[in-house]
Amino acid sequence: MNESKPKILSALGYLVRQHRTELGISQEELGLRSNLDRTYISGVERGVRNPSLTALVSLAGGLGISVSLLLENLEIEADKIQ
Repeated sequence: MNESKPKILSALGYLVRQHRTELGISQEELGLRSNLDRTYISGVERGVRNPSLTALVSLAGGLGISVSLLLENLEIEADKIQ
């Protein structure tokens, strides 16, 4: 699991960024919508933060989607990362 953790976090960051950019909103706007700091959003998108379950729920809510939709392609994206 330790070897795959950076890949999973990077894949999660990619998915958050993808949904955010599809909405056409900034990290700051997503932070406001999800009640999280912009710097936290940045850390998640860069794969350096490991968000808690409550943070994932907040992020998904800020994106207007379910947690299951946010994480839907996580394994696929993680497998793409070298």
